[in-house]
Order: sequence, then C-alpha cells, then structure tokens
Amino acid sequence: MSTVDSLLPKPLAPAHEQRSDWCTMKDSLSACFAELASGAAQRDRERELPYQEIRKLIDLGFAAARVPREYGGASIGITEQVRLFSRLAQADPNIAQALQPHACGLEKIRIYGKPDQRAKYFSLVRQGAIITNASAERGGAVVGEIKVQLSRNADRWELSGDKHYCTGSLYASHFYILAQRDDGMRSIALVPRNRQGVEVMDDWDGMGQRTTASGTVRLRSVAVADDEQMLLPAPGTVRTYEGAYAQLLHAAIDSGIALAAFADACEYGRSRARPVPEAGVSRGSDDPYLQQAVGEMAALAHGAQAMVERAAVVLQSVVPDAIGEPATDTELGHASIIVAEAKIAATSACLRVSEMLFQVGGASATTRNWNFDRHWRNARTHTTHDPVAYKAKAVGNYYLNGVLPPINTKI
Repeated sequence: MSTVDSLLPKPLAPAHEQRSDWCTMKDSLSACFAELASGAAQRDRERELPYQEIRKLIDLGFAAARVPREYGGASIGITEQVRLFSRLAQADPNIAQALQPHACGLEKIRIYGKPDQRAKYFSLVRQGAIITNASAERGGAVVGEIKVQLSRNADRWELSGDKHYCTGSLYASHFYILAQRDDGMRSIALVPRNRQGVEVMDDWDGMGQRTTASGTVRLRSVAVADDEQMLLPAPGTVRTYEGAYAQLLHAAIDSGIALAAFADACEYGRSRARPVPEAGVSRGSDDPYLQQAVGEMAALAHGAQAMVERAAVVLQSVVPDAIGEPATDTELGHASIIVAEAKIAATSACLRVSEMLFQVGGASATTRNWNFDRHWRNARTHTTHDPVAYKAKAVGNYYLNGVLPPINTKI
C-alpha cells in the first residue's frame, strides 16, 4: 500500500466494533503522545514526514473526536479538544499543526454545511478521512486576498489556481478550498485529493515546523459538483465562532511548545547542567540563577496553559452541542476577545521559554544531538501565522471602549 493510500478513508466497521468509549480512547491517545514525543527531535532533524504517526492518531479516533453525536461521533467539547491539541503539541507540534486545519475544516462543515453534506463528510472522517485546507495564496495586495476561481463551465463548476501554505497537504485525503466564484459569491469547495487536476507539492522549507507538510496545492480545471460547495457569507457580515476556534487551537499549539521547552529545561537542569564557580554550589540544579530561570519559565508556560484553558471554557459556552443554536453577536465577540488574550499569552510564552532553555543548558545544550533549538524554530515559525499586535489592539479597544473585534478569521 502506498503512503497516500494508507491515509485514504476505509470502510466503516460494524457499529459494535467501532470505538465509542472516549475514556478508553483518551488512554490510548496518552500512550501515543508519549511515543510521538520520543521521536520528535529526530523527525525534525531528518525531516522525516510522520505518515504512520498521523495514521495511528487517526486510527485512535483523534481526527474524528469532535464529529457530532448525531452523526455517530464522540462529540467531545472544545475544552477537551484544546487539551488534546496542547498535549499533542507538547509531544510534537508539527503533527499538531498538521492536524489543526482538519479540525477547523470540521467546524466549517458544522457551521456552513447542509445536513446532507454533514452526513457525507462526517461519515468520511469517521472512516479515517483527513480534510485539510487549501486556502492561503501569495501575491495579493493584502493578506487573505483570494484569486483562485471557481467558474461555471457548461454543466459543471471548475476550480483553477494555486494555493500555498496548505498545512497537512501531504497527509490529506480531501481538501477544503476557499475560492471566488464567477458569480461573485465566495465558496468552500470540498474535493478529494485524488481528483483529476489536483497536484500536491512537497515544497515547504520553513526553518521550523518542518514536517507539517505546508506545501503548495495546484488546481487545474478541477471538477466541483454543486453538492461539494459550501457558500459563504460576504466577508465581515456574519460573526461566528469559526475564527476564534482556529485561533484557540493555534494558541493550544503554542502553549504545548512552551510546555515542551520547559520540560526539556527541567530535565537538562536536573541531570546535566553544571553550576558556575560563582554560585558556590556543587549541582547545577542548586545554582540560584538557574533556579530563577526555571521559575520564570514555569510561570510563562503554565500561565499560557491556564489562559488557553480559560479561553476554551468561554468559547465552549457560546458553541452549544446542538448544531444550529446561535449565540449572540456580543457573546461571540466577547469569546473572541478571551481567545485573543490567550493567543497573546501563548505567543509570548512559547517564544520566551524556548529561548530561555539555553540559560539553563548553556553552550552544551546547543549541540545538534539535543536539537533543543527546534522548540524556538517551531515557536517562531508557528507564531508568524498572524500579527499578534492586532490582537492586543482589539483587546485594548474592547476593554477601553466596548468595541467588539472585527469579523474575520484572525481574531
């Protein structure tokens, strides 16, 4: 079986054979996270793409965990999912980021999909499908400008153009593709990866998050059926929880990076760090300035973790289990502000803690054998997704003037 074939959906098992005990699934996932952590440094060093690791997570139910109960899923809450993403990011943030767009895709289907579309795609996900993004483009006048066209051609729609930074693309069985229709509407097209005209390129060469497979997807006259489209409202007109949800998972990944760097600093400080002569102690762990560095790292990492948890609870409160029960604009806006606060905290924590690790380890911690620099490279790469300064501005405007954040996918 080829690598791609191993990631395509499989026939559903009979109901009595499917995993339905979420507590058992969580135990299995915990063991899997430990395995992932043990190989994360090597995968980063060698750029070993984690096909089989992602396949195992799919088989354990990670990718289908938030499929609604009415469609046969475990229907876990946002708070539980955020904790899972943070723990997965602590083990390997590349894998967490590779699966983050898939989780966002499921929420888009919940928000914008028709009942028959939900039934179809949630079923595919329960069979093992990974539906990841092909949204971002290069070369526009502003970030987020969409030029990829979905055009009517005789009796069918056709999709053409290039998408970049398509995180998780090499692991995908399906794509959700943001496009501009020739009738002026915006649409999300849901198409299988193996459809004629879809080409996935392994051209991501970022300094960090090296195995997220955030490459290019080329689309050349790709056929799209009417029932493979989810029409979107005009930009800035309808507030949903979509943007806050995506940002919260990003914050969870950042907090996981901070926690991983903190854990490595503690272990290195206990087992290998040497004190300087001025400290007057025999063990590195007794050096007062090493202790001070670890104390600051603890406050940053655990503070970000708490902020992410707080934001998850608030966002969950405006996203009822039952599909289609809307929260108010004010409630959604407030939740977005709380998520923005968490993203600010997590961004600062992962960058600072991953850099402070070397205050604990010293020069010997910089060797390629440890590959500790991957934490900072991952943090710096991941936190460039959006300018956190705009989040701080929105938060300040909210608390000073009562102004809700703008309606977009970044705040």
